[in-house]
This record gives sequence, C-alpha cells and structure tokens, in this order.
Amino acid sequence: MSAAETDRLHALDAVRGGALILGVLFHATMSYLPGPQIWLVKDPSESLFLSGTFFTLHIFRMTLFFIVAGFFGRMMFHRRGAGGFIKDRLKRIAIPLIAFWPVSMAGIIAGSILAWVIANPGVAPPPPPPTPAQPLGFPLTHLWFLYALLWFYVLTLAVRSLIAAIDKSGRLRGIADGVVAFLVKNPLGLIALIAPFLTAVWFAPVWMAWFGIPTPDQSLIVNTPALAAYGTAFSFGWLLQRQMDLLQVFQRRWPLYLAAAILLTGVCLYLAGAKPVLAPAKHEAKTYLFAVSFTLATWTWAFGLIGAAMRFLSDESPARRYVADASYWIYLVHLPLVVVLQALAGAVDWPWWIEYPLILAIAFPIMLGTYELLVRYSWIGAILNGRRFARRAKPAILKEA
Repeated sequence: MSAAETDRLHALDAVRGGALILGVLFHATMSYLPGPQIWLVKDPSESLFLSGTFFTLHIFRMTLFFIVAGFFGRMMFHRRGAGGFIKDRLKRIAIPLIAFWPVSMAGIIAGSILAWVIANPGVAPPPPPPTPAQPLGFPLTHLWFLYALLWFYVLTLAVRSLIAAIDKSGRLRGIADGVVAFLVKNPLGLIALIAPFLTAVWFAPVWMAWFGIPTPDQSLIVNTPALAAYGTAFSFGWLLQRQMDLLQVFQRRWPLYLAAAILLTGVCLYLAGAKPVLAPAKHEAKTYLFAVSFTLATWTWAFGLIGAAMRFLSDESPARRYVADASYWIYLVHLPLVVVLQALAGAVDWPWWIEYPLILAIAFPIMLGTYELLVRYSWIGAILNGRRFARRAKPAILKEA
C-alpha cells in the first residue's frame, strides 16, 4: 500500500461501521426467536428465519469488529504515541461507556415495563428475576464491547512494554511477524486461530453451544471463552497492522473465504438447528464438530468480509464515510429504541415479516436524524468521532461597481 492509502483505510472503516450497524439487525431479531422467552420482549410472531439470522450474525459480527479495532488501535498508537493513545482511548471509549450506560439501562428498563404492560394490561410487572451469581456481576448491556476494549488496550500495552524492554534487537517482533504472515497465507493458520476459543470452551464448566461465544455482558470479569475469542481477534488485528500488505491476501481470496463461511454456517445450523437450544452442550462428538465448524466459520466470515471490502470498498465514498462515522452513535443508542419498538410491535400482533422491517424502518431514520442534528457537529460528536465542522455557504463575491 502507498502512504496515501494508509492515511484512511476506507475499506476497514466500512467494515467497522458495518459490524456495528449489524448489531441493530441482530438485536431486533431477538423478540422473534422461537421457544421460551430469552429476551426482554417476546413477540407472538416467531420466526425460524430471524432465528437463523441471529445465529449467523452472532458467528462473526463481534470477532470482525475486534480484528478491525486491534488493527486501528496499533495504527493510532504509532501515530500518537503512548500518551496520546491513552488519552484518545479514554475519551472515545471510557467516557461513552460511563456516560451512556445509565441512559441505556433506563431505556431498557422502560422498554421492558412497556412490553409487560402491553402484554398484560392492568397487571403490575413483576420484579426482575434474580440473575445468576457471578464474580463482580454487573449488567454491562450492549456496551460490554467498550469495557472489553479497555481490557484489551491495557493488556496489549502491558505486553508491548514488556517485549520492548526485553527484545532490544527486535527478534521477537520479527518472529511474531512471521507467525502472522503464516496465519494469513497458509490455510492451516486457521487451526492456530481457532485453538484459543476451542481450548476455553473445552475447559468451561458450562457452554451453551447454540449461542456460540458467550457474551460477556453480566460481569466486570470477561468470561474465559469470550476473552479467548475476542482477545485473539484483537491481538491478530493489532499484529496484522504491522504488515498491511497482508490485507491483499484477503482481497484475493475473499470468494473462497465467504464460500467456506457459508458452508460452515450451514454445517452449524444442521448440527444445532435454527431454533435456540437452552441446554448446555454435552461432551460428545457432535459438540466437538459443531465447535470446530463454528470457530472456523467465525474466522472465514471475518477474512472474507475484510477481503470483499478491500476489493470493492477501498475507494473514498462520502456516503460510506458518513455511515461509518454515524455507526458508533447508532450502536450506542439503538438498544433502548429497539426494545421500545419491539414492545409496541407486540401490541399490534402483525406477522414478523411486517414488524421486523418496520422496526428497522423506524429506528434507523431516528438514529441517523439524531446523529445529524444533535451529534455530528456537537461536543458529543467530538468525543465519539473527533470534531466535524458543518459546511457553510460561501459568501457572495461583491462585484465592483
């Protein structure tokens, strides 16, 4: 890549924004999942199609995000230095986590109460069920990814400082570059990438296999399988940035990766079914095959989507840039809005194929509208994305008399 190309990686910007926006589609499916209620809202209209959509998005969405987050994290570190990096991450990650969490919780609680009142008119909602005891239990909601990012930044900077102190010659970093190049160029590299998560779930006392990587949203201690899966993704992205030419490998192979991802996703759905399974997985051959297929699907989806973006979205596009900028705000605020809309949808009792698109058709204009009017050119936007300045009309040129 040329120096100009590295100034703004439009393809990876699009991938990062797309991963966040897919979160809206992901959470909007959850009121339509078949079987017992596992979400804040349970709609009478169930859908195996949306259940399969939920399952598929959960395979790759956050792994893809953390790969790109690690990639851009190292890029920023070397542009701004350690002090500038820490200051920026506190501003862009820690402050939004602290500021948006109370708003998110209030909106989620309000949406849950509304859903209960609509489904049970005249009956007071019951108190929330007790949550399973966890060390340092805390409801991080959908903002858990910000908390996990802070963990990864701290751990990465600590490891980097240690390596810089003991590896004066750069030999260890050269070895790391060779390992990453092997992981990207050799198909067998996928085996090494899936090993940390497979090891973690092997030793986990309970694994709800249908839900794949367990979301670390209920404790201030990131669960081991999520730490293994997302930590590997973040670390891989961080080290990948050292050799940005390796992105061209993904660009060349994207059709193969996506074909493999689709095939592996089909295997997973065949083994686990499209309907949520709430029982813990058994230690048996079927579970082992599912775990390997699921984890391989995670990485092939990620590599294929990055490669496709490099192939088709590397040029500059004001529209894509705008959506990428807005995606952070959209993800931060979407969940309370989606829960309220799901609750209202439950009152009309229409088919899911009407309600689900309607929820999205209402939510996205609201989120984009608030971004444009309240965020993009305000102090909120300066925190989330950096300062933006509204275009002003050019002053008229006075003609000489």
